[in-house]
Amino acid sequence: MIKKARLIYNPTSGREEGKKRLADILHMLDAAGIEATAHATDGAGDATASAADAIDRGYDMIIAAGGDGTLNEVINGMAGKPSRPPLGIIPLGTTNDFARALGIPRHWEDACSIITRQKTRVIDLGQANDTYFINIAGGGSLTELTYEVPSKLKTMIGQLAYYMKGLEKMTSLRPTELRIEVDGHGVFHEEFMLFLIANTNSVGGFEKLAPGARIDDGLFDVIMLKKCNLAEFIRVAGMALRGDHILDPLIIHVQSKRVTVTSPDTVQLNLDGEYGGLLPGTFQVLPSHLRIFADVPEAQPEQG
Repeated sequence: MIKKARLIYNPTSGREEGKKRLADILHMLDAAGIEATAHATDGAGDATASAADAIDRGYDMIIAAGGDGTLNEVINGMAGKPSRPPLGIIPLGTTNDFARALGIPRHWEDACSIITRQKTRVIDLGQANDTYFINIAGGGSLTELTYEVPSKLKTMIGQLAYYMKGLEKMTSLRPTELRIEVDGHGVFHEEFMLFLIANTNSVGGFEKLAPGARIDDGLFDVIMLKKCNLAEFIRVAGMALRGDHILDPLIIHVQSKRVTVTSPDTVQLNLDGEYGGLLPGTFQVLPSHLRIFADVPEAQPEQG
């Protein structure tokens, strides 16, 4: 049976890889009995509108080809719908944290193969106020760097752009007064360098930033970094590469279904590496809210 797919791709992601490989991707899908139409995004919010339209028009699946920002927009077009088709992911961006966390291959052909096998698994989503995220929500001065890197720079030099911006940002690290209320764990009210609310283990290119996080456990992993100096921050960052930072006294790590964060200061939110508005924020898990094509033992064949 022929399946109809809407392929939503960012033509500027990952050094314009999506634009270069579009014909090959469509051919591979077609050979597997998936009839795909393509939509190239042309600005902020376009992928969200396209995903919502695809559901309204009865597509059997949606495929997001791009980076974490494209994926975030697509799930925002899907999450509020009462019926949601499965989502395929072709990671063509700079960091691709979510795809890395789920073991979705970086190469477009291998990622397409997962979609053509049409096996899915159920995953949790996060809701932050009235928007959605699939991988990470956070706040604090360092979390701002992912969306401060110009898209043209990301296209040209990739991951190096983040490191350059990070080095520039480190000299101006500052703590922020936050009140973080975590269901089941009480209130944490002090100065923090940053807070992260993780749905997976892979955040900002760190594959062990939330080492115990699972995409289907109905819980967030909440990580808070207390006020510290630059040397302490560098030490903790080095530990985070190995996943050992969780045990450091500067880190608070808990799991919860719901988190509320307020601050007397102006604090920007980062949702999946994109600007997500300002605090206050209420974050809650939406358990088993979306099906994605995956190559894992838990995957089940799509029916129909």
